[in-house]
Amino acid sequence: MDRKQQRAHKADELTRRDLMRSGAVAAAGLAVGGMQNVYAGDVTKTRSYNPEMKYRPLGKTGLWISEVCLGGHWKRVDKMVPGLFQGRGWINPDLNNPDFKKNRRDVLTRCIEHGINYIDACTKQEILAYAEALRGRRDAMYLGFSWYQEEMRSLSRQWHEAMKKGKPKPAGWITEQLMAALDKGMREAKLEYVDLWRITMHEQSGRHAETEVDEMMSALEKARKQGKARLTGFSSHDRPHIKNMIETYPAVVQVVVTPYTAKSKVLPKESVFDAIIKNGVGFFGIKPFASASLFKGDSSSDSPTRDEDDRLARMAIRYILCNPAITAPIPGIINTQQVDNVAKAVREPNLNEAEAKELSTAMDEAWARLPDNYQWLKNWEYV
Repeated sequence: MDRKQQRAHKADELTRRDLMRSGAVAAAGLAVGGMQNVYAGDVTKTRSYNPEMKYRPLGKTGLWISEVCLGGHWKRVDKMVPGLFQGRGWINPDLNNPDFKKNRRDVLTRCIEHGINYIDACTKQEILAYAEALRGRRDAMYLGFSWYQEEMRSLSRQWHEAMKKGKPKPAGWITEQLMAALDKGMREAKLEYVDLWRITMHEQSGRHAETEVDEMMSALEKARKQGKARLTGFSSHDRPHIKNMIETYPAVVQVVVTPYTAKSKVLPKESVFDAIIKNGVGFFGIKPFASASLFKGDSSSDSPTRDEDDRLARMAIRYILCNPAITAPIPGIINTQQVDNVAKAVREPNLNEAEAKELSTAMDEAWARLPDNYQWLKNWEYV
């Protein structure tokens, strides 16, 4: 049996397992813990439904998601809470800072008021902060979960180091470690379940060995079967590998999280969207504003370019939503005014010719401003 046949066989095996027999929609409808069974087809039953917000299906899961959602990153929130990062970088703020706690809770409250109903949290700090901000209103938003510090990136390094030392990890080790990370994260965040476990892989996920991917998929399947995660998927920046994983594990991959900017375009052939559409996979687009390079200001409330930057943000959201295969862009948001702004974008019409030209020029300028560690975004112009 060659490698291609082996992958097909693995996909068939996953499909035959108990949870998959009832199909993705039925699996999504499983009642877990205190969750309400709201994965039916009626959009008005989705969490925090607001008739002024527009919603899209999350692939074939039966779940309706607002056309713009909340990305977990808060890279410029120190403009709202000065001194929050204390020289440690945005990923590791002081989670006990009362002003930061209030900021996150206020942002979620405004999201809920607008009908924005999904949070994508992909670090330990984001999980802890958003779980606390949701306390007492857990059923108001869907929560994407990744305890990335103990997921595939670190596990892959350990797995390969063990191989090099001649002491390979036993079969199933990655599955076991991923389940332990999920349990630990849920315990520390006081979560009874997660709506979407979207494991963070290497950005170039094709670096993962086939065995690593197999064991990751087994962990996702196990979490769904145990009712710990209602939906499953992953984040990656590797389009060919994303397409391969969707096609190899169609019963497990329900959602992907990957870049899509206001400069991205769908390839006419061999696009990742071919597999996404064919298999009914949900799509959350990260980096909609090219890591804030679209903006001229610093996102502070008194920025002299705030109005111009707000307008560019809305145009970027509108551009991205022209692709019907995208469930939602998920920008990071640092204050309630920015929530109002992205919600307003959903209500505005498609870009006219003049706006499209203006946005194209602005994105050319954003490309010129990209920092060195985000030059890779230029590879996402054709998807």
